[in-house]
Amino acid sequence: MAEYRIDDLARAAGTTVRNVRVYQDRELLPPPRRQGRTAIYSDAHLVRLRLIINMLERGYAFAQIKEMISAWESGRSLGDVLGLEEVVGESWAEEAPRAVTATELRRMFGKQFSPGNVKRAMELGLLERRGRGFVSQSPQLLDAGAELVSLGVPLGEVLDLAEQLQQDIDHVAGHLVEMVRRHVLTRPVPTEEEVPYYSDVLQRLRPLVMSALNAAAARSAARVIPEVLGDRLIEMVAGSEEHAKRA
Repeated sequence: MAEYRIDDLARAAGTTVRNVRVYQDRELLPPPRRQGRTAIYSDAHLVRLRLIINMLERGYAFAQIKEMISAWESGRSLGDVLGLEEVVGESWAEEAPRAVTATELRRMFGKQFSPGNVKRAMELGLLERRGRGFVSQSPQLLDAGAELVSLGVPLGEVLDLAEQLQQDIDHVAGHLVEMVRRHVLTRPVPTEEEVPYYSDVLQRLRPLVMSALNAAAARSAARVIPEVLGDRLIEMVAGSEEHAKRA
């Protein structure tokens, strides 16, 4: 489970430190854990903060949000509520973010490490600015992009591919969410069993989704890549035969 200082929490949720303190003062956000004089927040706080922001954007007032949150928490312990929110907020990534300097990125991408490409990568969420350097939320994607560039693929097209991949995965995820909503989340569950039930569903979904996506990607790559290389080999053989005839 990740830990955040208040400025990190605000940045992760796309809001300000001032707003975080306001939500906390209005008792919409549970108090943080204290480590000396430092307030430490968890993934549960991040999920709650995003929920608050979402409801505010939908036009709900602070009083209405507090009433709805209180109603949901009614009959449940704070530990149960935060436990479910922690499960919701847990990262599905099997890798940790990695700090990377501009020098490292320049070494990886050469002259294609340009302001325009950096801006595009940040818009796609592949890089985040941290001081003079950056943080890659997915080092595996960063390394894969660098490898494609080293093979001769322009960085702009690599970023296009990353955007398309995200859209395709979002589409698949949308189907999954709808399927789970229709067949799993509509099942009647006694109130006292709701929190453990939903926590169990989320914990079982995580490895299931990752295994299915990895297996599908592997099957697709095993089918498509040999076809592409096979087409190129046929072109090479045909070109050699044509050259031999002319000779």
